[in-house]
Amino acid sequence: MARTSVRPRRVARATAPARARAVAAVEPGVLDPRAWRVRTAKLPVWPLVVMFALMPLWWGLGVWYFVWPFFGVVLLALLTTRGDVRLPTGTWLWLILLAIIAISATRLERVTSLFVFGLRLGHLFTALMVGIYVYNLARDRVAWVRIANPLALFWLAMVVLGWLGVLAPKFSMASPFQMVLPHSVQGERFITDISRLDATEFNPLSRNPIYRPAAPYPYTNNWGTAYCFLVPFVLAYLTSVRRGRMRVVLMVSLPLSIVPAFLTLNRGMFIGLGAGVLYLLGREIARGRVRLLLPIAGILLAGWVVTLFIPVVDLITNRTTTTDTTSDRFDLYVQTWAAVLRSPLLGFGQPNSVDTTHAAEPLGTQGMIWQLLYSHGIPATICFYVILLVLTRRLAAAVTPSGLWLSCLPVIAAIVTPFYSYIDPNMSVLLFAVGLGLAAVDGPVNREPKESPA
Repeated sequence: MARTSVRPRRVARATAPARARAVAAVEPGVLDPRAWRVRTAKLPVWPLVVMFALMPLWWGLGVWYFVWPFFGVVLLALLTTRGDVRLPTGTWLWLILLAIIAISATRLERVTSLFVFGLRLGHLFTALMVGIYVYNLARDRVAWVRIANPLALFWLAMVVLGWLGVLAPKFSMASPFQMVLPHSVQGERFITDISRLDATEFNPLSRNPIYRPAAPYPYTNNWGTAYCFLVPFVLAYLTSVRRGRMRVVLMVSLPLSIVPAFLTLNRGMFIGLGAGVLYLLGREIARGRVRLLLPIAGILLAGWVVTLFIPVVDLITNRTTTTDTTSDRFDLYVQTWAAVLRSPLLGFGQPNSVDTTHAAEPLGTQGMIWQLLYSHGIPATICFYVILLVLTRRLAAAVTPSGLWLSCLPVIAAIVTPFYSYIDPNMSVLLFAVGLGLAAVDGPVNREPKESPA
């Protein structure tokens, strides 16, 4: 008689698919089978290289702000051609925001204002396309380092141009694009500002004039906003990519960037970065972890060393005591809110003036919240803050060091809204980094470089 035995039944455990072992998941624990499905036709990385890595070229030609919306059209065409597009968290809210802003064009008083309005709307559209494109690249498991390198090169170019403002503060010249513009168009202050090549922003009417680094942006506040968004990205890169020349260069560039950053004298920049650090520390301490204390302490130490050579505190104090910048801003906010109440639903289409130095009442400037309220109304402003809230909540699922650094970006973006507006390429910078973070918490991504990074 055949001998039989009863074997105990094996208990099935929920584990990641075997093929996931070759892929380094930035945020572990993704069990949705659809998250592991690989697209057969991957999106190319070259559009991001053209947009972000080649930023110095577009700035040098004077066309950076003008070509940016066309890049968004290219990304949309590539996404549409490939098909089967994954939409990250907040996409539909962003589309609603774009729709409200588009309708607010009916409030424009002059037909000639449609060009600048369309340019700003194009920047918001391109930012959305960048976020979706980066998100899908990462979910397709394109190497994380290949996706991130274009934005890393953007950071390096911004630091170099910031040092241009330090070493050659009086550098200023007309760009090739500005030279061929019709004289009637050159009269528009905003067009002149974004097409001219200036290393710094300088206000000769100030009682304490100082050259503040601004390039590649027309205004130093834009440089400070980009710095707020890019520092967490650089730290995420350094904690995610463990080898390669780019890592070494970024490690050197981070302390070097502190000098032009301090010379911008941007108080909102310090407030935004400080809020992001406090947010991360609060989350980590609440979870009983202190692993971010060491890198944060290193950054603070580097900043303190720089203050030994640059009296940044004295410069900021001198600027605020010898000028009326704080009181002027508060008065401007009061006037802006009074104007918003006259058109609360759709605003006035665009700011009253972009010239914040010479204009008597540049309503709708000096902050993202004021530009949204004045230009596009209260519903658009609420929608934007809801988007930041939704992104913050989704990115709170991040647990890795790189994911944590990226998760503070919506918080920083919300904190700087009373001081800086970023309806410009900086919105694309923000959503580029946020797209990487969302991809990490939504599914496995490949963060191991398969080839030597540039």
